[in-house]
Amino acid sequence: MRISGLTPGRLSQVTLFVLPLIFVMSLLNLQAVVHAQEHSMHEMHAGMAASMDNPADAARQAKLFADKRESEFNHHLAGFFVLLAGILLLAEGSIRERWPLFRLVWPLCFLAGGLFILIWSDTELWPFGPQSWYYGLTNHREVLQHKTFAVLLLALGVIEIQRARGVLKAAWASWAFPVLAVIGSSLLFFHDHRAGMHGSNPMELMHRIQSEHFSFAMAGFGIAFSKGLAETSSQWRSFFERLFPALLMVLGALLMVYVE
Repeated sequence: MRISGLTPGRLSQVTLFVLPLIFVMSLLNLQAVVHAQEHSMHEMHAGMAASMDNPADAARQAKLFADKRESEFNHHLAGFFVLLAGILLLAEGSIRERWPLFRLVWPLCFLAGGLFILIWSDTELWPFGPQSWYYGLTNHREVLQHKTFAVLLLALGVIEIQRARGVLKAAWASWAFPVLAVIGSSLLFFHDHRAGMHGSNPMELMHRIQSEHFSFAMAGFGIAFSKGLAETSSQWRSFFERLFPALLMVLGALLMVYVE
C-alpha cells in the first residue's frame, strides 16, 4: 500500500505533531481523574463519619474501602507494566543493535502484568481468600473477566517473545497482537464492576468507572490499529511503529491514575 505525498521528512513532522497531541490528551484526562479522586476521598470520609455510630456499617465501609484500594492498586500496577513496555519499545531502536536480547524485554512486561492479574487480582480466591477458583469463576463475572484479561496478556507476551526470538514466523502471528487487543478492548465495554454500587452516590461512581474503562477501551483500539499497521509494508509503517508504543504509554498512564 502506497500513500502518495508522504515522504520520510513529512512522516517525521506528522509524528512530532501526533505524539505531543497524545500527551496533551493524557494530561487532560489526568486532570479529570484527579478531580474524581478528590471527590472520591470526600465520599470516603463522609461514609466513615456516617458509620461511626453503627459498628456493622463501619465494618462494611472498611471492607468496601479495602476493596477499593485493592482494585485501584491492581489497575495502577498493570498500568505500570504497560507504560514500561511502551518506553522500552521506544528505546529499542537505539539499543537493539548493541544488545540484541533487549528486544525480548518489552513482551516480558505483558507476561509480568498477566501473571499479576491472574494470581493477585481477586484476593477473595484461594490462596488469599476462602473461595475456590471454580466458585469465583462460575459465580462472579468480574473474576472471570479479570482472569480473561490475564490470559490475553499472557498470550500477547508469549507470542511476541517467540516472534522476537525468530521462533514464530507464521503469517498469523503478526496479527495476533491486534486481534487480541481488539478482543480485550471490546470486553471492557461489558466489564462488571461491583465497586460502583456503593457509596453516597453509587450511580455517579458507576458512571465514572464506566467512563474510565471506556477510555481504556479507546486506547486499546488505537493500540490494536497502530500495531496492525506497523506490521504492514507501507510508507506509513515507521509512523505507526512510533505510534504503537506511544499509545501503550497513554494506556499505561490512564491505568496508573485510575480511581474509583
